[in-house]
Amino acid sequence: MAPGRTIAHLDLDAFYVSVELQRQPDLRGKPVVVSGSGPRAVVTTASYEARRFGIGSAMPAARARRLCPHAVFVTPDFDAYRAASRKVMTLVRDAAALVETAGLDEAYLDLSEMVAPHAAMRGLVGRVRAATGLSGSVGIGPSKLVAKVASDAEKPAGFVILSREQACARFAGAPPALIPGIGPKTAQALDAMGLTTLELLRQASAERLAAHFGPRNGPWLLRRANFEDDAPVCSSRVAVSESRETTFPHDITDRAELERILDRLARELCQALTRHQRRGRTVAIKVRLDDFTTRTRARTLPAAVTEPERVCALARELLGELAPTQPVRLLGVRVAGFETAEPVSDPQLALPIA
Repeated sequence: MAPGRTIAHLDLDAFYVSVELQRQPDLRGKPVVVSGSGPRAVVTTASYEARRFGIGSAMPAARARRLCPHAVFVTPDFDAYRAASRKVMTLVRDAAALVETAGLDEAYLDLSEMVAPHAAMRGLVGRVRAATGLSGSVGIGPSKLVAKVASDAEKPAGFVILSREQACARFAGAPPALIPGIGPKTAQALDAMGLTTLELLRQASAERLAAHFGPRNGPWLLRRANFEDDAPVCSSRVAVSESRETTFPHDITDRAELERILDRLARELCQALTRHQRRGRTVAIKVRLDDFTTRTRARTLPAAVTEPERVCALARELLGELAPTQPVRLLGVRVAGFETAEPVSDPQLALPIA
């Protein structure tokens, strides 16, 4: 990590729920769950009152209802969330010269050149609350990794400042899944190896990790466990692809119906590509079957396209190549290989269609 770096991570607390509470103050203090209403809906986020019942993001809504039958379920309104996010991120960008948005509700700020970075972040949190009524938690450290983990340590309205060494000590007993990038499968593999905490992972040899996870991923895991991170704060993200997908309320077997849905998704995608002046050379589809098996097909063209007719036709051809013989629960289409990739200013540009 570069010496003298000071990175902050601002994470708005229970963002979607907080926006809903601004519009429906009578819900304050109640277990509130933002979720779709279909039989396969999942939880987008939950209030801290609801989290006490074990409800969390990405949990099936049906399970959330069983855990807390008296919870208030609210249908997500992404237009409202985007509008609130824009207000917050305007204040964030005014607070630092180098800002990286990582979603509607979080951002990294490079404060390395500031004389009083901690005071600057306290001031920013205050301005956000005054302007929007939203609270946020802040983590500050020498890297994005330390800042990210620190911001989640004392939610809500936390303000945690850690060095790399302090992060290692504070989270020594935490499971490896605490670290961004270590997903459930990797965490499960580490658990099977007896590496159930970050301290145990740090003590593992690079050779052992490389033998199990590969010559690149093994050393990477060791660095992450030691909170070593040199990733810069980037002021813009470059889109490499854009997609639309939908999960069906009920599995579909009819080929004609699948083609109609694929056409709709492809046309909506092409409309978005046209608005942002993007053309892509690669068209791909994703099909998730009733047993959760996910299959994909892609084709790269000699010239970039954005015309709905071309994308729809190619997507149907790819579906024909896949020829799913089982019921389908999810269908998606993606265009990649952009001729000119413009910076993405809206982190939810490719938000899946519910």
